[in-house]
Amino acid sequence: MKTIVILGAAGRIGDAASQAFVSAGWQVKGLARGRKGAQLPLDVEWIRADAADRAALIEACAGADVVLNALDPDNTDWEQKAMPLAENVIAACEATGATHLLPGNIHNFGHGLRFGMTEEMPQVASTSKARVHIAMENLFRRRSEAAGVQTLVLRAGDFYGGTKLGNWLELFILGKLQKDVFTWPGPMDAPRAFAYLPDLAHGFVRLAQARRRLPAFDVFHFAGHTLNGAQVMAATELALGRRLQRRGVPWPLLRAGGLFMPMLREVAAASYLWTTPHSLDGRKFEALVGRLPVTDPVQAIRRGLVEQYLDGSPVSSAA
Repeated sequence: MKTIVILGAAGRIGDAASQAFVSAGWQVKGLARGRKGAQLPLDVEWIRADAADRAALIEACAGADVVLNALDPDNTDWEQKAMPLAENVIAACEATGATHLLPGNIHNFGHGLRFGMTEEMPQVASTSKARVHIAMENLFRRRSEAAGVQTLVLRAGDFYGGTKLGNWLELFILGKLQKDVFTWPGPMDAPRAFAYLPDLAHGFVRLAQARRRLPAFDVFHFAGHTLNGAQVMAATELALGRRLQRRGVPWPLLRAGGLFMPMLREVAAASYLWTTPHSLDGRKFEALVGRLPVTDPVQAIRRGLVEQYLDGSPVSSAA
């Protein structure tokens, strides 16, 4: 039985990945701080450690075949914590010989987003998040070249679904369903990349299984769903069984509020993601692992409504 240690196991990606790897027959250990460990699935062994403590992290990863790096500091201090955590994670993988799996995202492309983005597309440090994400991946590439530490990046669009709240779809777009309001932050006809977390988690299982056929550093794109606002709204109405009213996001007010509230500043800085059409080309990944199951968006949203009570009460999954 192979062993995976999931860092940030109580978070959105970590939770979905824990379930997927348990289902695939892996021994799963989840690192989570404080009371968050009590939220882990029963089949996941809780490791009580802080990823900011390098020695403790190395000890926590001992015996792992794979380490999934699902650490995600809060937006307000993400820029300060992301690189130190990345350095600790790669040090732990080097010390234990584990393969490092990284959930990548489209921030690396900055304002250069476009349709059909491949793994070879130039990365553009036009935002602070882009700059840090690029620096992190460059660090992992350097350690792969210098010490042979394997890092495999699976880049995806905006995460949604799973059992944990905390992303754009649940908090902003579907946050006012009880008032029959659907909120879309950009033009309704601008498609963008989404990744349904249970599908992405299955992709990480496939990637882990293929790791021995891969070089010390490689990047793959997870195509997921490419949907515009009209399509997401239609899927939500089908999932609910009723019509909704569309509302926008007052970006000028959010930018003004960002002068005083760091969280609003980070939210406003991401407005370009909703106005620039883009998608990810997943052909390289499919060539490696084969065709991946893709959950229909209506079913994916319906499951989210059930699991997260977004409509104020459980919705029948068979509706």
